Amino acid sequence: MMDFGEPIARGNTACIYLHEGIIYKLFNARFSASEAMYEAAKQKQVLNYGICAPRILDVTTVDGKPAILMEYVNGKTLGHLFVENKAKAEHYVKLSIDVQQQMHQVYAPAMEAMSVKLKRQINNTSQLEEHEKQQIIAKMDALHYESKLCHGDFHLFNLIKSGSSVTIIDWVDSSAGDVRADVCRTYLLYLSYSTDLAESYLFFYCKKSGYAREEILQWMPIIAAARLSENVPSESAERLLTIIRDAL
Repeated sequence: MMDFGEPIARGNTACIYLHEGIIYKLFNARFSASEAMYEAAKQKQVLNYGICAPRILDVTTVDGKPAILMEYVNGKTLGHLFVENKAKAEHYVKLSIDVQQQMHQVYAPAMEAMSVKLKRQINNTSQLEEHEKQQIIAKMDALHYESKLCHGDFHLFNLIKSGSSVTIIDWVDSSAGDVRADVCRTYLLYLSYSTDLAESYLFFYCKKSGYAREEILQWMPIIAAARLSENVPSESAERLLTIIRDAL
């Protein structure tokens, strides 16, 4: 059994280790090798689009668990920098928006369609009635947009600042879809951490992009419904259900 020491990060799906200068993303036992291959393929595609993301070195099995090996990016996440120096909070939020908007300029026909991904998640949740699922999906089908590269889990802790560059990590939820949905997802994630951070982020994104706040928030019940299927321990299902049912 390999001894990697303590993980440098833990997520809902995997633990991240740094071993001999290489990052090992070691998936939880419930995940299959095909899921690791799928995530690695997504990240390789992102790299092909010219996005700053860690290079994939290998997809293998470690101690019976699927693992992705990738290059180590030496730096700190914008999340850690944000926590260390709240006086520069606005700077880090604006920097993250610059990175996100650059990503959103990429047309991404090779990625999984966001609508397919979201419908799968919505249909998989057991916490909504069937008629609620259909109403939410109908709302999504009525929206029109260009299929641009969306991260699906974009937040300060998934951005590593190394010198003057920022690397985006954790591409498992990426897709081709509406950039407004990607912004709404970030806003929803921030709301569970800090209302001030969420509102600051949305204000500056709208100011820089020209989108109206309402254009972003029309995605809230859809993104909240998809979020329900993830069963994240730190997320309040009651909060998500309130967002959804208030909008239906």
